[in-house]
Amino acid sequence: MSRSVVTAVSDRWEGALVTTLERETDVRVARRCPDLADLLAVAGSGLAEVAMVSADLRSLDRTALDHLRECAVLVVGVYPPGDETAELHLRQLGISTVLPADASGQVIQEVLDAMQGERGQRPNDVRGLDGSGSAGPGGPDDLTESPRDRAARAVAPAGTGAGDLDSPGVIIAVWGPAGAPGRTTIALNLASELAGLGQPTVLVDADTYGGCIAQSLSLLDEAPGLAAATRSADQGSLDLSVLARLAPEVCPGLRVLTGIPKAERWPELRAAALEHVLTLTRRLGRFTVIDCGFSLEDDEELSYDTLAPRRNAATLTSLAVADRVLAVGAGDPIGLQRLVRGLQELGTVASPSPVVVINRVRASAVGSRPERRIREALVRFAGLEELTFIPDDPATLDRALLTGRSLAEAAPDSAVRQCLLALASELCGVAAPLVGRRRNGSRQKSA
Repeated sequence: MSRSVVTAVSDRWEGALVTTLERETDVRVARRCPDLADLLAVAGSGLAEVAMVSADLRSLDRTALDHLRECAVLVVGVYPPGDETAELHLRQLGISTVLPADASGQVIQEVLDAMQGERGQRPNDVRGLDGSGSAGPGGPDDLTESPRDRAARAVAPAGTGAGDLDSPGVIIAVWGPAGAPGRTTIALNLASELAGLGQPTVLVDADTYGGCIAQSLSLLDEAPGLAAATRSADQGSLDLSVLARLAPEVCPGLRVLTGIPKAERWPELRAAALEHVLTLTRRLGRFTVIDCGFSLEDDEELSYDTLAPRRNAATLTSLAVADRVLAVGAGDPIGLQRLVRGLQELGTVASPSPVVVINRVRASAVGSRPERRIREALVRFAGLEELTFIPDDPATLDRALLTGRSLAEAAPDSAVRQCLLALASELCGVAAPLVGRRRNGSRQKSA
């Protein structure tokens, strides 16, 4: 059975390639596209099953490949024979199936048959991280892979499978409902504690509404950070060395990828590119901690236009690629109500089951024995029994913010820091060191 193929290949190779396709394979060349805009239009019209694109196609990026994926078009990369740079560029864009431009008809036929066979064995409608299909832009193997597995394979060198990579790092997304429950405080200090426990960690500010990791650590908020990384990923030029330069080490074992300095710059954080960045951080650190935005709303009108930026794509993407999710709520009646409703909404998006963290726990807000009261309320209204409590200590937190340091540096003996250290220890499986005040030559644990 013939299949419809469209080409968007440089003039030097297009004629010979089309001749090979028409004479030596069973495919039907539906259109020879002169540019990317024409290719996307043809894909949107449903005329193409397979697109063959060259490495030098102008404006080809991950966002465009994401659009082809949405149109159920398989992508084959075509590179000049012997041009390893062009081949690597295609793979860095996430195209896993690549062929030299002078490939024989038999080789092309076998590749297309394999791709079609793989797709036929798998569900056609696999929904993904932001309401889109989870199939990757590269080829048939992408159709059932998770976002993190797909991107891990995409950044692998040519000829290297995902299984050949070192054990990938763990991504932890820190999310919470509206109302400033303390997402940034938890994310920053959790990352700091993981690094202090000997776990190389990358802290990512992916909050598109009010990211403030840079200010909290006294870093320049105009540093390129995450915006530059996603821009580089979209263009297929991001690798581990580039990401390492964009995420400087602020203390031993802790790298920081700062967020956008102004909320109006949210369109720069495109879903496909951000997914690639986050997955690449798995190779930069043992843990990646993401400070997410609060909103999980999906713009239904824009969701049908895969080229349109989505305000909450950064949060939805972060949750989708995460291995663990911490859901942070404030320990007061309003904060708990928002948390319960937010957890219901969180259950409708692609993300792991959350670990619930109740922050700013204090008796003045909920009454005596606050932890017991909060637990009883959440068991009753949300069925939550496993909770982590962080006490309220505004003076200590203010002191850390004033000096631009983490709690481990500003207040190592504080009760807040003790709880966050215990949480980090539990997440990474490394025993926490004994921390406390010295009195008369002895060490006592903080309460």
